[in-house]
Amino acid sequence: MYTKSTVEIYHKYNRIAIHPRNYKPYIHTTIPEHMASTHQFVAQWSAARFIDWASSIDESVAEYIIQIIESRNHPEQAYKSCLGILNFEKKVGKERLINACKRALDFKIYNFKTIQNILENNLDQIEFEQEPEQELPIHANIRGKQYYN
Repeated sequence: MYTKSTVEIYHKYNRIAIHPRNYKPYIHTTIPEHMASTHQFVAQWSAARFIDWASSIDESVAEYIIQIIESRNHPEQAYKSCLGILNFEKKVGKERLINACKRALDFKIYNFKTIQNILENNLDQIEFEQEPEQELPIHANIRGKQYYN
């Protein structure tokens, strides 16, 4: 049943719920307490929440999470990846997760699978060094930029 201001829900002639009426088209209203606990958990997800969680671990983890979120067309598309990465802290520890994120940031590849592969192959425990750029030797056969001007 409904009135101008409320909607009442009945089951076997017993009223089980009463809600304020919403006249906006194509909009549903949901009371969080009526949602299943798993749905309540997912409804609380936000980019800011994942970034705050990552910041509590380390700045490199936060930066990696930010990059994942920004790499998607819609932030919500990144939430499962973010949750999976942040849950690695429980599985492998804080230090390994930090090292994996630092290595992945150097690679500039932003997804869950990258972190998973780094951790599975223990690449986070190998010292990562940037190779110095090598100068070209001076040689008669090597032409410089002046040759092409």
